[in-house]
Amino acid sequence: MEKKPEDLSTEEKIKEAARKIFTRKGYSATRTRDIAEEAGINLALLNYYFRSKEKLFDIVMLENFGQFVSGIRALFNEKTTTLEQKIESLVEFYITQLSANPDLPLFILNEIRSDPKKLRSRGFNKDILLKSHFMQQLTEELKKRKKTAINPMHFVMNIFSMTIFPFLAAPLVMETGNLTDPDFKKIMEERKKLIPVWIKTMLSGH
Repeated sequence: MEKKPEDLSTEEKIKEAARKIFTRKGYSATRTRDIAEEAGINLALLNYYFRSKEKLFDIVMLENFGQFVSGIRALFNEKTTTLEQKIESLVEFYITQLSANPDLPLFILNEIRSDPKKLRSRGFNKDILLKSHFMQQLTEELKKRKKTAINPMHFVMNIFSMTIFPFLAAPLVMETGNLTDPDFKKIMEERKKLIPVWIKTMLSGH
C-alpha cells in the first residue's frame, strides 16, 4: 500500500527527532520516549512506525552513512582540486560530519563485522577509493617522489585513523586527557588544520 504524504512527513519528523537525540545523548542514553517528545508525538505512534529504538537507530545511521559516502565519493573524484586540496577537504569533511554524527564510526564498525552487505548497498565498496581520482593523484605523487615501494594505502589509513579514531575513542581520550566536551571539540577543530600538514610531511619524507 502506498503511503500518504502525511505518513511520510510523520516518518521524517520521527527520524529527524531521532537524529537530534541520538547525536545529543548517544544511543545508550536515548529513550524512545525522548524521541517521541522531540517529534511532538505520542510513544504509541512512534512504535507504530518504528518497532524499536535499535531499528530506528539503524535506519537513521544508514541514511547518515549514505550521505557520508556520497560526500566522500564527490571529494575523491573532484577533478579540479590538487592532491593537497583533496587531503584538506577530506579531513575537513570527516571531522565536520563525525562531529555532527559521533555514533556513526562505531555503527560502521559494528555493521562491517555483522552485515557488510548493508554498507555495500550504500556504496561502501572498493571502487569508491581504488578507482577514484584521489587514488590516481596519490599514486602519481608517490611515483614522482620515487616512493613507489610504499603502498598508497598507508597514507589513506593514516588519514582515516587520524580523523576517525579520536571519535571512536572519545571517552578514553577525554578521560586520560582530562578534557571536557568543549575541549574535545576544540581539539578536533584544530586537527582540521594539523592533520593535512602531517600527511603532507609524510608524503614529502621530511
